[in-house]
Amino acid sequence: MLGALTVLGFAPFYLFPIPFITLAALLFLWRNSIRAGQAAKLGFSFGMGMFGAGVTWIYVSLHDFGDMPMPMAVVALLLLCAYLSLFPALTGWLSIKWRAMAPALWPCWAASLWMFSEWGRGTLFTGFPWLAVGYSQAPYGMLTGFAPLVGVYGISWLLVLSAAWLCVWFERRKLKQAWQGLSLLGLLWALGLGLQWINWTQPEGDPITISLLQGNIPQDMKWREDHILTTMEIYAKLIQESDSQLIVTPEISIPLFHDDVPNDYLAGLAAHAIGNDGDVLIGMAESVSSSRQQYYNTMFSLGKSPEQRYRKHHLVPFGEYIPLKPVFGWIIQVLNIPLSDFSRGALDQPPLQLAGQRVAINICYEDVFGEEIILPLPEASLLVNVSNDAWFGRSIGPWQHLQISQMRALETGRYMLRATNTGVTAIIDQKGRVLQKLEMFTTDGLHGEAQGYQGATLYVFLGNALILGFAGLLLMVGMASVFYGKRKTL
Repeated sequence: MLGALTVLGFAPFYLFPIPFITLAALLFLWRNSIRAGQAAKLGFSFGMGMFGAGVTWIYVSLHDFGDMPMPMAVVALLLLCAYLSLFPALTGWLSIKWRAMAPALWPCWAASLWMFSEWGRGTLFTGFPWLAVGYSQAPYGMLTGFAPLVGVYGISWLLVLSAAWLCVWFERRKLKQAWQGLSLLGLLWALGLGLQWINWTQPEGDPITISLLQGNIPQDMKWREDHILTTMEIYAKLIQESDSQLIVTPEISIPLFHDDVPNDYLAGLAAHAIGNDGDVLIGMAESVSSSRQQYYNTMFSLGKSPEQRYRKHHLVPFGEYIPLKPVFGWIIQVLNIPLSDFSRGALDQPPLQLAGQRVAINICYEDVFGEEIILPLPEASLLVNVSNDAWFGRSIGPWQHLQISQMRALETGRYMLRATNTGVTAIIDQKGRVLQKLEMFTTDGLHGEAQGYQGATLYVFLGNALILGFAGLLLMVGMASVFYGKRKTL
């Protein structure tokens, strides 16, 4: 129940205080567990509730659009949730092992253990950092001021630290130490609020006009041969209706290989962009072999600037590539997913020079990895995310994805422009605020302005290294104290 309630802290609900309360309750249960195994079970149950309620959109992707039989899709979802729940289970087990060490520092160690479990979940097997609790604080929470310094994992650390302080206060509410803990909590939150007023980056040049296009192509129609021409006409019309300097279409908005798209179609789009004194970004598959055994998920630029491209690097397992093909190759036959074995683009690709801006592009799932988003910074002046969240249907998945983009804007001090097939298409400013957005499942263009920024936040310079190093140092101090304590008893 506590885990499921935690999901209310994330988009589209944005009830950011709830994870603070549910985490405090979980920590209280851990501290009062008799055995480490009991704490591990509590952590596993918490994870099953949070992931079971928070990533139900995976079932929609597998069953509704991937044509996976319902029993198999349910089992696949449960297995994924069980795997993800192993991380809070391990955190609970370790929290008992460390419970007796210097009780005054226990909140710091609990926060470090939780943060490392989230980082591990976001790294192992290409990573799945969805629902890291730090995301729940974007953009309204009192801790978001720390995002430009320590990123989403740092906010997770601070959130769990706050919850641990509350837990200790509840246990010792009549003791002086409890009030000291509450004072520290108040100071931490006040500092977080104060940091939100600091501008870590500065505007560069004049704003540019932008159009983010939402074709609203149903996922079950996207790859049908008899619907491709309709899709091309929809995007051509949306582009022709825009007079913006930068026009952005979603991920693989044209469901063809680049070489198969008629030259006059692309030439017409390029001519329109040149007439706007700008560029258009359009998503297509790119084949680099005659047999088409090697192909990329690519964004191409057309218009005033020379043609440029960005190839997606961080691919979705079982959706865009099949890991361990000798073992899992059969899944391709079960899932009805066209082009399900993309090649990886380079990790460190330079920003594209478009409409007078230096645009760092990330495709769909890539914006979940903040440590990769910062690679083209501080050179890039704008961030662009393109996606096809039609795979999520009418679930909460697209809204959670929007919140992840809001965190990326906060971490980098840059506008994030999101162009999605069905929503949520949005303009997000450097403070993580949604300035404009389109209604989901509508065919339209979102027209507005975007300000380029220069400079760098501390997170851009150090990434996750700062919070990982700090938390790791705390854990080493804890282990050293245990070792020293054992030696004194000998």
